[in-house]
Amino acid sequence: MSQHRPAANWARYLPLIIAATFFVLFFFALFGGDPGRLPSALEGKRLPAFSLSWQGEAATLRHTDLATGQPVLLNVFASWCGPCRDEHPLLMDLAQSGVVIFGLNMKDAPDAAQRFLGQLGNPYRAIGADLDGRVGVELGVYGVPETFVLDGQGRVLTRYAGPLTPAVLKAEILPYLSNQR
Repeated sequence: MSQHRPAANWARYLPLIIAATFFVLFFFALFGGDPGRLPSALEGKRLPAFSLSWQGEAATLRHTDLATGQPVLLNVFASWCGPCRDEHPLLMDLAQSGVVIFGLNMKDAPDAAQRFLGQLGNPYRAIGADLDGRVGVELGVYGVPETFVLDGQGRVLTRYAGPLTPAVLKAEILPYLSNQR
């Protein structure tokens, strides 16, 4: 009988060991990486075809508009998004410094989007309203804000999911812009 007793003691802790293992794996999955640096399936590829309107004007933003011969940003935003409001001054500064930025207004009421830009300024060369979120889905957008960096031919160099900050700009966005100019 004494030969089976150690195995019985060990077996009683098995559920605790399994739970602890799952906890550690979950913790590292949740906190182990940079959530903004989610890989895009479009990196190195051109954007899918799209044509969007803005404020009742037909086809104000097409995928072909993003192939400008120079690197550009495509910023996905919405007026109801608090982090979009937080990153907006950085977008204004970038636009004033000569960076070309296009806007994709995602699932937003047109009048609310117009008020948002009226209050904070408009850093975008052109804007398209993705009212139903279809284009966002095709781009693999997880949520707003997100920013794509595109090369001069309209290919995705990288994308950042989340609000831009000075540190994010320095580490994740500006290196792509300076390498392509």
